[in-house]
Amino acid sequence: MSGRLVSTRFVHPALFYRSEDEYQATIVPFVTEGLDLGQPVAVSVPGPRLRLVREALGDAAGDVKLLDMTHEGRNPGRIIAGVLRRFADAHPDRHVRIVGEPIWQGRSDTEYPACVQHEALINAAFAGRDVTILCPYDLAGLDETAIADAYATHPEVWDVDGQSRSDRYDPDDVVSRYNQPMTTPTVEGCRIAVPADVGTARRFAVAEGQRFGLGEERLQDLALIVTELVTNSIVHTPGPGHLVVFSDGTHVVCEVRSPGKLDPMAGRHPADPDNPNGRGLLLVNDLADLVRIHAGQEGSAVRAFLRV
Repeated sequence: MSGRLVSTRFVHPALFYRSEDEYQATIVPFVTEGLDLGQPVAVSVPGPRLRLVREALGDAAGDVKLLDMTHEGRNPGRIIAGVLRRFADAHPDRHVRIVGEPIWQGRSDTEYPACVQHEALINAAFAGRDVTILCPYDLAGLDETAIADAYATHPEVWDVDGQSRSDRYDPDDVVSRYNQPMTTPTVEGCRIAVPADVGTARRFAVAEGQRFGLGEERLQDLALIVTELVTNSIVHTPGPGHLVVFSDGTHVVCEVRSPGKLDPMAGRHPADPDNPNGRGLLLVNDLADLVRIHAGQEGSAVRAFLRV
């Protein structure tokens, strides 16, 4: 892979690999080449892959920002602001290289739509930036849908044999295609209208979360999430909205449905230090294990998952 990257434009390739050997043989030269050029490099991939990279880099690993994506990106909604932009923005004067692997074998069907929308939105978030974001995809472990979506969310595809342009690149279609309505279970007592009194909504949600088995620390997170979602609904939509809290068996799920449209990039921009507003969904993404959003013509639904 040496010598592939010579321009300073934004580059966002999908890297297809079939084995651990191919993984090391493609990613390690990409990383070391960046270091040789004096470029900041970060690698955020699932834990077992991160160990492979660290071992292969040897002493050079100390010069690379290494992050476990299963922790940093468990909620895909926090990756752009909390991983990619945080690292790139810290080095505004140089080309930056990042390896980010948000889709791996074991991602649930509930998580996947948020993962693939994240990959599509990277292109809008970094348009015009001096950054390369390389996204590995395991051909042996992922299904055909994930591989097909990788072609749609990445303008370039790389593998051990070389690189090419993707003739299926269409990130806007991906964002739209996975913007599917979410069915809310009908459970008596789990729904209230969003009131002007945020405290009422917060107390209701905490009581439901406690009933469904959340521990004290996560109950505090739930209270903050509900505060932000309900406040957004009251301040930014014509109302009325609804708050629903339910259990899917492994998570307590908090959902706020409101009239009005929602920007797909909402909650993915880093906080502006000069503007205290616009941080609600950013905080929700930071606290939740997963955030799913449906933005429709007649309203939007934001669903936050907290693992029990």
